[in-house]
Amino acid sequence: MNSLGFDKEPQKTRVVVAMSGGVDSSVVASLLHEQGYEVIGVTLQLYDFGAALQKKGACCAGQDIYDARRVAEARGFPHYVLNYENNFKDSVIEDFADSYLRGETPIPCVRCNQTVKFRDLLAVAKDLGADCMATGHYIQRAINQDTGRAELLRAVDPGKDQSYFLFATTQEQLDFLRFPLGGWTKDITRQHAQRLGLITADKPDSQDICFVPGGDYTKVVKRLRPEAQKPGEIIHIDGRVLGTHEGIIHYTIGQRKGLGIGGGHSDNNDPFYVVKVDAANARVVVGPKEALARDVVHLKECNWLDDDHKDVLLKFRSMMQPIAATLTRHEDGSASLRLKDPQYGISPGQAAVCYDGERLIGGGWIASTENATLSKAA
Repeated sequence: MNSLGFDKEPQKTRVVVAMSGGVDSSVVASLLHEQGYEVIGVTLQLYDFGAALQKKGACCAGQDIYDARRVAEARGFPHYVLNYENNFKDSVIEDFADSYLRGETPIPCVRCNQTVKFRDLLAVAKDLGADCMATGHYIQRAINQDTGRAELLRAVDPGKDQSYFLFATTQEQLDFLRFPLGGWTKDITRQHAQRLGLITADKPDSQDICFVPGGDYTKVVKRLRPEAQKPGEIIHIDGRVLGTHEGIIHYTIGQRKGLGIGGGHSDNNDPFYVVKVDAANARVVVGPKEALARDVVHLKECNWLDDDHKDVLLKFRSMMQPIAATLTRHEDGSASLRLKDPQYGISPGQAAVCYDGERLIGGGWIASTENATLSKAA
């Protein structure tokens, strides 16, 4: 059995590696090639909204494509660039804009993994006759010795763990995927990059959404959906009108700064937080922090890698510590989570991801939230 789990020699095992042009995927491809695997590097040319805004044409991450190609040439394995601009725009960017119009806070990286990478690219890998597809994500894949099924576990390095962004990975996809870096910390990855002489060895990690220039997502949404600039009222939860806004896309659940209403509206000048974004009426509802408390989360578009779990650990933000919750799955494919303790700042459009200890068991997109305890008390 080779290191990728196949009962044959590495030289007879074909691996397609999704190469983003960063250090992580560069190391994955180069190491597998060094170990004797038949590696084919593939980079997706997506939709560069920054270039489109400047009318320079669409050539997503041109430097990244160049870097991936240089790594493949230096190490001696084939590399292909696939034009997925339309797929990416339709599946990720349009959904991103529509989500903001609905008053949600989207996570385009999850949608990208769910659609373009693990649906479209994976299909290409199979067409190329690959035994598996490998990526540079920090997550562990393991085989359950009792069931023989592949499972996903959080990465060894909690600061790099990307399991939250991969909750939508299906069992069929997981059977075909490999994640060689899940058992490493980032410094080990960079050490290998230096040893291999990769040009990406010192390349910094990307901090922004790839199609949002300078992190200004409102500029993207306004261009795609001009109606997003519709002005409206900022109201208190008690119904008082406190001010006006220039579009709901400037506000997210839990936001405290930049509300645009000034002070003097509350006792002791306590801060207000965005409690609700009412897209239908173009209203932003604000209130004290305690008004953000929620203990029930309703999910849609769920994906589960486990059929039998009720008590779970939950994350509704990628870097938060997991919290205790009770999961109820419904016949229509939706689900609900009852939180042991109320939480603050949970926004529709985000993902709620469930774990059994270190094991990822799935999750769904947050459709709505409520405070059931408060409702009963009322």
